[in-house]
Amino acid sequence: MAKEVIIGIDLGTTNSVVSIVDNGTPVVLENLNGKRTTPSVVSFKDGETIVGENAKNQIETNPDTIASIKRLMGTKQIVKANGKEYKPEEISAMILSNLKKYAEEKIGHKVEKAVITVPAYFNNAQRESTKLAGKIAGLEVLRIINEPTAAALSFGLDKTEEEKKVLVFDLGGGTFDVSILELADGTFEVLSTAGDNELGGDDWDHAIVNWLVDKIKKEHNYNVTENKMAMARLKQAAEKAKIDLSSSMIAHISLPFLIFIEGQAPINVEAELKRSEFEQMTASLLERCKAPIDRALSDAKISLSEINDVLLVGGSTRMPAVQTLVETKLGKKPNKSVNPDEVVAMGAAIQGAVLAGDISDILLVDVTPLTLGIETEHGIVASLIERNTRIPITKTKTFTTAADNQTAVTIHVVQGERKLANDCKSLGMFNLEGIEPAPRGTAQIEVSFTIDANGITTVSAKDLKSGKQESKVIKNSSKLSDEEVDKMVKDAEANREADEKRAQEIETVVRAESLVSKMKQSLEENKDKINEDQRKMSEEKISELEKLLESKDYETLKQKLDEIDKAFEMINAEMQKQQDQGFKEEDAK
Repeated sequence: MAKEVIIGIDLGTTNSVVSIVDNGTPVVLENLNGKRTTPSVVSFKDGETIVGENAKNQIETNPDTIASIKRLMGTKQIVKANGKEYKPEEISAMILSNLKKYAEEKIGHKVEKAVITVPAYFNNAQRESTKLAGKIAGLEVLRIINEPTAAALSFGLDKTEEEKKVLVFDLGGGTFDVSILELADGTFEVLSTAGDNELGGDDWDHAIVNWLVDKIKKEHNYNVTENKMAMARLKQAAEKAKIDLSSSMIAHISLPFLIFIEGQAPINVEAELKRSEFEQMTASLLERCKAPIDRALSDAKISLSEINDVLLVGGSTRMPAVQTLVETKLGKKPNKSVNPDEVVAMGAAIQGAVLAGDISDILLVDVTPLTLGIETEHGIVASLIERNTRIPITKTKTFTTAADNQTAVTIHVVQGERKLANDCKSLGMFNLEGIEPAPRGTAQIEVSFTIDANGITTVSAKDLKSGKQESKVIKNSSKLSDEEVDKMVKDAEANREADEKRAQEIETVVRAESLVSKMKQSLEENKDKINEDQRKMSEEKISELEKLLESKDYETLKQKLDEIDKAFEMINAEMQKQQDQGFKEEDAK
């Protein structure tokens, strides 16, 4: 019986790669065209589904051709082709199925299990979407791992005895990630991760496309954006020009018979693009690469001098301007010992071999990129899992009800670094019902957050008294752009003092409301035992608190709280003493 092989797949925006570990060494498998990378393109023609190079070749001529589907993963968008509607997972599954097929041909037996990589900043919905695509393709996805982490695994496979810190700069076709890992004694620990799900090589292509569109408009007074076939040819030409400019100072663009207009001569496009012009038109894209580097270093709490190696991952890192940026920003030349197109798939294959037990001296420790928590009374966020916490992990906290006789609670899950839920990103909510009616603060609601090794989050809530429980797998359908991520972290820092002040004010209000509730409850429960002076004092203190709450004088309220709390404790202690004395007198009789 053939030994089970777990394949590693880099499911990329532009290209995909599949790899296996053979005798302890990761090997990239060639596709049916003899290439080591397969374009992530699907085309439909004459009832046939075409994937890869042959599909990419039809982009110019076949409108039923789909590319860059990875950018839609985790969304509810539908793509139309072949007279049908497809979900992003279905198109991705066709790519995965193709990779699975040629892996089986190379290995010589059926493949059923895989490790698939995703950008570090993919959210839960995007990770779940990737797992679903694998399932549709007939693969059991054993693990979803982050692309920069996979790259470091491959780079460090033969360096497990060395202790070093590695920065992985991963600029793919559609996403950008920076991760910092520590390699020591066979352990690969992710210290931090930052990135941008909306930045990739495609954006450099679009810059050239826009340049060509403007050129055609000026020279021919024609709006080419309304011509789908012509735009497809422009996109192909732009990608080729970008690649050419990585090794040449000038790219020649030739598009004969690009546009046919009835009664006129066809429009031919001949253009030359200098590398300097290309770098000038894409300078803003390059600038967006800087903030995630700074954020990753800050989160890892290390300086530039502590970075031992810099890895470039993704075909887009072949652009000279990108390499110059990395070298200038980090003060050291990138390590070019790995193939940026293949290293991620090889790392996924290594993780597969670890899961299969074929490699036993490697441990991978990854992290979650942003803080997760729930909204509590008055909009305060109770954080359960802080950003850059190691995963997999489960964290549990116990909460209570905010109102008397409350029979249900809403668990609102948020992501971000701010103190108030309104300033964070909402990830979803669910209700826990069937809580037994009781005074506020009595019920015990246990909330658990679990992030598995795939980075997928499940939140559960349980009423400890009734045993009622609800849970939800977080499937946030919106993606985090670089601006959103950067804004979250910067806003948290810029508003730290104001947030702390507001949070303290709200906590003071919550504490005061709770004390008022307890005092009223105590008065009601002990109305037959309390003497007139105690009752009068309690009512005065309750009234004082309620007036301060109404006035929103939080400083005075905070000062008075301790004083009133102590007075309440003294009243309770006196009542208990009187009650105990009463019991003794009864016993004496």
